[in-house]
Amino acid sequence: MTRSVWLKADDSVGDWEARKRRITAGLEAGVDWVLVDEADVGRVRELGSVNVAAFKDTGEYEEEIVDASRDTDPDVYVVGKEGEGDGTVDLPSDFSGSADLTTLRRSDDRAQGSYVRVFDEDYEAFAEEAARDAEYTIVVAENWQVIPLENLIARVGEETNLVAGVSDADEAATAFETLEIGVDDVLLDTDDPDVIRETVEVRDRSERERLDLRYAEVQQVEETGGADRVCIDTGSLLDDDEGMLVGSLSRGLFFVHGETADSPYVASRPFRVNAGAVHAYVRTPEGETKYLAELQSGDHVQIADTAGHTREAIVGRVKIEKRPMFRVQAEVETEDGPDVVETLLQNAETVKVATKEGRKAVTELEAGDEVLLYYEEGGRHFGEKIEESIIEK
Repeated sequence: MTRSVWLKADDSVGDWEARKRRITAGLEAGVDWVLVDEADVGRVRELGSVNVAAFKDTGEYEEEIVDASRDTDPDVYVVGKEGEGDGTVDLPSDFSGSADLTTLRRSDDRAQGSYVRVFDEDYEAFAEEAARDAEYTIVVAENWQVIPLENLIARVGEETNLVAGVSDADEAATAFETLEIGVDDVLLDTDDPDVIRETVEVRDRSERERLDLRYAEVQQVEETGGADRVCIDTGSLLDDDEGMLVGSLSRGLFFVHGETADSPYVASRPFRVNAGAVHAYVRTPEGETKYLAELQSGDHVQIADTAGHTREAIVGRVKIEKRPMFRVQAEVETEDGPDVVETLLQNAETVKVATKEGRKAVTELEAGDEVLLYYEEGGRHFGEKIEESIIEK
């Protein structure tokens, strides 16, 4: 499920300079949407590339803002501000058949989104009815946070993109986790650049895959001679417990640490994973794999930590050089009995794998050690997992 962070930057924030500061902080942090008044759409377009949602303008444009050379059309029109949605206008007395997006649109049918502040059960019911006709439903719970979201997720969560109003990263995390399904997006209302950045990080974490890693017993470590070895240099710094999943067999990918540790031989390269020979697989986002030889600058690879948390990183450079190699074989216990998987890794003290005893150089690895890996049954066809009888050995 793809999540998004919206940033509220309408006239409730202050004058244009205040709004501009907030929008700029959002662009730098990586928000997905900015919600502004219709008159500000052109200004936002000039600040940077971002999706723009706009409250329908109820008055005339300021002359300074109107400029035919600017793109003043938002990606989404939103209604509800200064109307029934925010309590400025009383709700209809009968919700049956009237409290829908048509009520908020009035004479203009261009709106794809509704904005509702939920003060009580009546406003929750109004938001529910509006959601049935809205592509995006923004809900800002004023007095009670979780219960309205639970109800709306259960009742209309599959009919609309539900956007929950939040004020910080903790509230965003709760919104993304409610009912173990969560809302699609959050609308953040803050000027604090740190809070904006933290909320974007919450979005990223909520989208990441969590892998079930297991240990396998090393059966053999054998010198094989030279091969074309691949170092993957990413555009991200790796933590000490992070690395990549690589292997000669797609069903069993070994956890290889990033070069984050200093050694007597070479300085640390905390952006690099010495991943093995050109034929090996590396795991990529969305659960796919690529051959190491296929990787090039601009590709995305999956970073994992030893607990199975994942994120993605951009490949900045790939270095292929002929180096002496080890062949590492390990046996993993499965429901159908033991299975042997293997990979080729460079014969170098800087290449380290994760074991039950901690990080260990492949030059020190020996039979009986237990190494961390990701194991899944089935094969791969052009990197895609398939249920087919495939023999790899």
